[in-house]
Amino acid sequence: MRIALLADIHGNLPAFMAVSAMLERLQPDHVVLDGDIINGVPFSAEVLDRVRAQNWVVVRGNHEFYYLDFGTERAAPGYEDPARWGQLHWLIEKISPEQGAYLAMLPDERTFYLPGTQPLRVAHGVPGRNRVGFHNNQESAHIAAEIRHIQEHTVISAHTHVQIDRHIRMDIDLQSALQIDPHGGHYNNQRGGQHSQQWGADHGEVHRHWHLINPGSVGLPLNGDPTAQFAMLENVSEAQEAGGWRATMHRIPYDRRPALAAYQESGMGEAGGVITQLFYWEVVTAEPEIIFFYRWCYENGRDAEGEITAAFQAYVAATARDQYVRERDPLHQPTHATTG
Repeated sequence: MRIALLADIHGNLPAFMAVSAMLERLQPDHVVLDGDIINGVPFSAEVLDRVRAQNWVVVRGNHEFYYLDFGTERAAPGYEDPARWGQLHWLIEKISPEQGAYLAMLPDERTFYLPGTQPLRVAHGVPGRNRVGFHNNQESAHIAAEIRHIQEHTVISAHTHVQIDRHIRMDIDLQSALQIDPHGGHYNNQRGGQHSQQWGADHGEVHRHWHLINPGSVGLPLNGDPTAQFAMLENVSEAQEAGGWRATMHRIPYDRRPALAAYQESGMGEAGGVITQLFYWEVVTAEPEIIFFYRWCYENGRDAEGEITAAFQAYVAATARDQYVRERDPLHQPTHATTG
């Protein structure tokens, strides 16, 4: 059994098409799309149409909720401010009612019990919290604290736009384990998991294990590599991989110039202001430009929400980040005439 894992397309149609072409070659048994289909690059509506045409399993991410919560009491504070939320205002006008209804009916998480395999738990962040994310340099104890209530041993997460393939182990005391699972692991053991929970009778401890996988981002990777990224899962024996699933990470080069040119051609660049500029920079650098900006504002006492335009101007003046990005921008690379 082979499952393709995709996440965080963020409206990047050229990247999505590159991955789709690779999936045609790989022919997985199933495709799972783990949230954040829309928002970021100007092709959200086009990506949605192509996703809806596929027989894929899709869950929502936090960017779907930016759209679904717009104009309600659930919306983020200050959503009416075009300087901060102009990109979302632009997006609202581009997504059709039918596409919006599709997003509204998606689940927030899924659990798979495919025949002959161990269960898989899928959420954009973690179940119930779609903005919790993980990184490769996080301590295992920190990750375990966030996923300790997940009974399945293979956990698919996204959100951070980096590829992760880690085994997380934790020993917890018996009382805490019973609070997590009042049946003492009996229910999980009945499902056939060899290593679901091993009880340390002598020490009163429970040994927990999870295989944490993030396929990376199709449209906005933030690991320094501006390729379209996804993962393939293959079910294997426990002896080969604890949890029963082996991950293979893929990175597909694609031409980013159509995605970058679309910011101006579509009007998103003008409408979206600072946030759209930062998304553009992320397509160029594959680095967390939004986080860099907000961190600089925090450290320098600037209001990144209420005065975002002035704060961004100060950020650029202080860091020359715009020059760093321009030097790497495919639309601004010199062309070399050929002679023959």
